[in-house]
Amino acid sequence: MPLSMARPGETVTIRKITGKDEVRQHLAELGFVVDSTVTVISEIAGNLILQVKESRVALDRTLANRVII
Repeated sequence: MPLSMARPGETVTIRKITGKDEVRQHLAELGFVVDSTVTVISEIAGNLILQVKESRVALDRTLANRVII
């Protein structure tokens, strides 16, 4: 299921990243790589605040839909 379906407080593992090469590269630079864990901090109007490694990152719904958990 896409990352956008995860609930606040949930910790999930990334299984796949879809989309064009540029999108996958951008997400990888933000720390979204296969087999890494991500914690959903909050969701506001479909946009997610995520804890990735030691950083907090905001993703909009379209990018969150590219990350499969």
